Amino acid sequence: MDLGSETIMARVTTYRIRGKKKKGKKIVMLTAYDAPTARILSDCGVDLILVGDSVGNTLLGYESTIPVTLDDVIHHCKAVSRARPNSLIVGDMPFMSYKVSETQALENCGRMLQEGGAEAVKIEGGGDVVDKIAAVVDAGIPVMGHIGLTPQSIYELGGYRVQGRTADGAEVLVEQAKRIEEAGAFSMVIELVPTETAKLITESVGIPTIGIGAGPYCDGQVLVLWDMLGLFEDFKPKFLKKYADIRSVISEAVKAYSEEVRAGVFPDETHSFEMTEEESGRLYGRT
Repeated sequence: MDLGSETIMARVTTYRIRGKKKKGKKIVMLTAYDAPTARILSDCGVDLILVGDSVGNTLLGYESTIPVTLDDVIHHCKAVSRARPNSLIVGDMPFMSYKVSETQALENCGRMLQEGGAEAVKIEGGGDVVDKIAAVVDAGIPVMGHIGLTPQSIYELGGYRVQGRTADGAEVLVEQAKRIEEAGAFSMVIELVPTETAKLITESVGIPTIGIGAGPYCDGQVLVLWDMLGLFEDFKPKFLKKYADIRSVISEAVKAYSEEVRAGVFPDETHSFEMTEEESGRLYGRT
């Protein structure tokens, strides 16, 4: 596969991410929760790896991201960081891990870097978290913002609904984006908004926007890897494009393995170990 000139040869930094917007180069972000996957994404030239709270849905069996804890994300962030990817590692701050106070935000974001090995954190929310973003950035921790549909607020929002569908709603999101930029964030995710709204936001701020269900005019795109590989089938939004059907591949392999075990075909001599002739003779010569 030809990855072109954008193949990552050195560690990606927040400086490089900012520079991509200025140069008009699209940013690629995907989720990962373990070392082998992180290595694959890095080798494929992915710019940003998000250790998302989506781990709750895709791997931990939760119906939403709400039950995911800071320790959960740190655990998976550690695994990703051990792969030493060239991609920039962003740790997703889970529900209620940063909203109580600036002190709480600083302590927990610090843990994400010190314990988890992340190089930046993602914080959901608009105006209500701007002061926390500013405090965290001021402490030397890079922050990625997240506006539009914020999954940690699904109960408040009434479910997974498209945001910014009206002119007034779009203006609110633009204002939130500007405040997040002013607070010092190096980029922001825009989730589940109309194309026109995402375009307006992207043109209104100087930091990169990364869309998910936000149309083609953002500075980059992000998907949950488990979704785009067809491994997690409970979530099928309009914006998702399935690039592979790994679930079917795994199912066929497991079925084949099961059939061979039950038929006594596996393991055969190729997959078994033998004693030397001398040791075999000693063993079977015993009474």
